[in-house]
Amino acid sequence: MKDEQQAKARLKELRKEIEYHNQRYYVLDDPVIADADYDRLFRELLALEEQFPQLVTADSPSRRVGGAPLASFEEVAHPFPMYSLDNVFAEEELLDFDQKVRRFLQWTGEIVYISEPKLDGLAVELIYEEGVLVQGSTRGDGEIGENITPQLQTVQSIPLRLAGAQAPSRLIVRGEVFLPRNGFARLNRQRLEQGEPLFANPRNAAAGSLRQLDPKITAQRPLDFFVYGVGDPAAVPCAGQGELLEYLACLGFRVNPQLRRCDTLQEVVRWYQHLLSVRHYLPYEIDGMVVKVDAFALQNRLGTTIRAPRWAVAWKFPATQVTTRINGVEFQVGRTGAVTPVAVLAPVNVDGVMVKRATLHNQDEIERKDLRLGDLVLIQRAGDVIPEVIKAVAEARTGKEQPVRFPQDCPECGHPLHRPEGEAVTRCLNPHCPAQRLRSLIYFAGSDGLDIEGLGRKNMEQLVRVGLVTDLPDIFRLRAENLASLDGWGEKSAGNAIQAIRAAGRTTMARFIRSLGIRHVGEVNAGLLARHFGSLARIMAATIEELLQVEGIGQQAAASLVEYFSDPQVREMLARLFDAGLEIIPEETCGRHLDGRVFLFTGSLSSLSRNEAKQRVKGMGGQVVSALSSRVTDLVAGDKPGSKLKKAEESGIRILGEEEFVRLLGQGQEQNP
Repeated sequence: MKDEQQAKARLKELRKEIEYHNQRYYVLDDPVIADADYDRLFRELLALEEQFPQLVTADSPSRRVGGAPLASFEEVAHPFPMYSLDNVFAEEELLDFDQKVRRFLQWTGEIVYISEPKLDGLAVELIYEEGVLVQGSTRGDGEIGENITPQLQTVQSIPLRLAGAQAPSRLIVRGEVFLPRNGFARLNRQRLEQGEPLFANPRNAAAGSLRQLDPKITAQRPLDFFVYGVGDPAAVPCAGQGELLEYLACLGFRVNPQLRRCDTLQEVVRWYQHLLSVRHYLPYEIDGMVVKVDAFALQNRLGTTIRAPRWAVAWKFPATQVTTRINGVEFQVGRTGAVTPVAVLAPVNVDGVMVKRATLHNQDEIERKDLRLGDLVLIQRAGDVIPEVIKAVAEARTGKEQPVRFPQDCPECGHPLHRPEGEAVTRCLNPHCPAQRLRSLIYFAGSDGLDIEGLGRKNMEQLVRVGLVTDLPDIFRLRAENLASLDGWGEKSAGNAIQAIRAAGRTTMARFIRSLGIRHVGEVNAGLLARHFGSLARIMAATIEELLQVEGIGQQAAASLVEYFSDPQVREMLARLFDAGLEIIPEETCGRHLDGRVFLFTGSLSSLSRNEAKQRVKGMGGQVVSALSSRVTDLVAGDKPGSKLKKAEESGIRILGEEEFVRLLGQGQEQNP
């Protein structure tokens, strides 16, 4: 009907016009065209693209209807980690957060916060190059997500091409995909009519919709999107979160209208109360409010912990409450010997999650709430995560309910239990208690400890069960042949785990202290101790008075440290740890000559493992990333490098061979003998 040149020109007009109307309808909620007229434009676009398939572009609105089904999802690395948020549940905890921010910054003036609704959806990352959406992925574990680009292209409120000419050549955007209340109700009605199982809640429905291998199914779901941030604030011409959201709105993104700039903490509290009062009237579900330090300069100074930024927190709403019955009580022993009663409940659905167990905290709580076996109780998921028994429904008692009796002896080892005067927690003081030992091992190897890849909870439980690990030093005596013969392991996974153990065995003093799981000694206190004393031997020999001289170390932490390091069995265990190859590097002799440099690895290294190389770089102040970006300063090219090498050369990034890289690490050691 038209020649190719005419079709190309008309398609350009149609795409521009349709995207304009999409933004008016889906982003601004202000349509200026009738549905019938919009449908006519869209049908013309589809017809022309069918006639001239060579003219279909990556940002065509036709992508909204979904492409061919995928065989599976591929993994993609996030250029910058997608951190989760720490939670607070009360105004007092928000005040604590504010005080921590001020202490960290040594700040006495007002801090401007941006308060935004916390949507109950699925966090995603969008990457735009030259203004066009080229990749979309799930959050995954924060480092690695799933590539769901075709599915995200079907979400009408996600721009396929950015508006205006202000966008950087590469922009990484983060936001939340969610299912509005009316869309969720409509979807469940359809599933009911078709005899399909209903979705438990909008979040599950949104997640299930995005993880459809067939994008055409995703396109049929009424998903929506709000933007809330970028991967790298340095890539945008903005000084803070509030300015950023205005900038992103100019690029065509949908920004939640319920956000508020708060010049004081009192304004943050008032806005939380406002959102709490209107939450059930909003067209989408929210489960709290996100509070962020506005200024990017302050965010950058505050930095992050292992899992979350220090400059933001999620203030969660009170959880949904339901009633069920206590069928029994079990007593669990933690890594510090604390015995925690756990209610075994008649299974009940709480906000889309089937709850079967709930914490009872301690003996005092059981007595205060007058909880009995067989009671009908009110429970909630505190922070929408941890189930908790709120109270018994005394009016429903029949007289057959029985008291909950706290054990006198440890349920794991039979050692007499002890409750220190003035404490609510009952403890098993047997240092050889198998339950404590297991949980200490899990903590030591876990993300809060040395973060040994391949030694998660299930694998550690298996190693303890078969007798390969009974104490911390045993971890460093493991051999690949021991692991490869176990159920669920193979030569490759065993080899990877051994490499990870060796890499983790050379760690900073602060991280090692934290990994020991000493009561009242977490990440912050461990760092204070490492900086003040400079060696593990000095910390072990310190008295309570000497420890209290460290600003930030309180009486409880000081007493706990002295008690821990004065135990002969602990000292003997530490000696065996060092004999097994563990190397502790004091913070101030760690070598910081790689500060400001960002490393990417490609190819295999012969003189040290990839895991060890990464640990060495981090220990000297450098950063390690898994994908090529403008942030990368050094590419380490080992044997058989991949395509990253050519791209790095084209980008002018410094290339280091293995010998040069090893010499660089050696320079750090020479500078800090």
